[in-house]
Amino acid sequence: MTAPLASFRSWGGLAARDSAIVDARDWLDTPHRPRRPLLAYGNGRSYGDSCLNNGGTLIDTRGLDDILAFDRETGVLTCGAGLLLDRLLDIVVPAGWFPPVTPGTAFVTVGGALVNDVHGKNHHSAGTFGCHVRAFELMRSDGQRLICAPDLNPELFAATIGGFGLTGLVTQVTLQLRPIASAEMAQEVLHFGDLASFFDIAAASDATHDYTVAWIDSLAGGRHLGRGVFFRANHAPASDALAPREARSLPFPLKPPFPLINRLTLSAFNWLYRNSQPRDGLARRVPYRPFFYPLDRIHDWNRAYGPKGLRQFQCAVPMDKAHDAVAMMLGQMLDAGEASFLTVLKLFGNRPSPGLMSFPVPGATLTLDFPNRGARTERLLARLDALAIAAGGRINPYKDARMSPATFAASFPRWRDFAGHVDPGFSSDFWRRVTAG
Repeated sequence: MTAPLASFRSWGGLAARDSAIVDARDWLDTPHRPRRPLLAYGNGRSYGDSCLNNGGTLIDTRGLDDILAFDRETGVLTCGAGLLLDRLLDIVVPAGWFPPVTPGTAFVTVGGALVNDVHGKNHHSAGTFGCHVRAFELMRSDGQRLICAPDLNPELFAATIGGFGLTGLVTQVTLQLRPIASAEMAQEVLHFGDLASFFDIAAASDATHDYTVAWIDSLAGGRHLGRGVFFRANHAPASDALAPREARSLPFPLKPPFPLINRLTLSAFNWLYRNSQPRDGLARRVPYRPFFYPLDRIHDWNRAYGPKGLRQFQCAVPMDKAHDAVAMMLGQMLDAGEASFLTVLKLFGNRPSPGLMSFPVPGATLTLDFPNRGARTERLLARLDALAIAAGGRINPYKDARMSPATFAASFPRWRDFAGHVDPGFSSDFWRRVTAG
């Protein structure tokens, strides 16, 4: 099988060159352990280099996108690992079902959601994506085709969920969906003036709402440090009322030669965004897509960060250290003169993931992103890493583009146990970087 060589970029703009690409359907017919390391490639929405394999072979899974079984009575669905959540939603929502956990974009594959063990706005109530996986099929590079479940090949089941695609090729997934009565959300919007208020609102909201998340005004300092807008929602009950219309999707209109995200543009955006949100605290019915996937409306929105791309940072820190750690991170960003466009803060719950290397831990999670300005950005991210680790926290691997081996080991002390389950024929730029030396 001759595979063409090409360059691939992650969503954050990192590049891997001279990667061969093969269709997963072709590779499944003749699996083999080549001299070049293998890695499954879905829709390339990872921000860092966990989806890249410089000089290796990428197995394109997007052809594995069939619905193999769907029990509309129980909500148990089996599909190919290359199925996009976007298409899954179009199939299951009209039938009264919804993915049990969804990240902030629908343009990820089901297999990508599994191997990254993604979390969503309902982590406090539902845990991670892996908590709802009943089984999956795993193809190893030696030709073994294994069914993995909690009681069948359980060690590989745990290693593959959140295992960065390194245990082999996931070909199909069986998932338990959750029932819904409508395609709308009952959403409430609350404004808060500082970080302490966020923690008070979040703790109360997590007890009453399945979905919670806060947008933080990253430029607010002093007594307003951590101010923002809190969104909380449940799936709305059935209604005969006319459903609210969704805004149509738009393309990002240009490829700017420099980042459009800076303190000046962000100051204007933050003011407009904060003041455009309702202040009455009333529940409103909204379509599910803009609630879960607000940025999916703008195709190729990552172009706004310029030709060097963006660097995203996400950490999770234990609750007893969360307030102080988040305050220090926001302060560090302000001191560095940086501006984060997507500044998101929420609480993680106590439900453990079945995944050996899953990212979430009980506490708070902060997400920041910055235009890639080279060494200046690297220095800030290193300081943020250090603050998270000092607080007993960890860094999210599938959002990462540059954490050190020491930071990875501190984040995931069981990584050597996981390494014993890595398929010898699989690797990635991320894995080679964090295990170097």
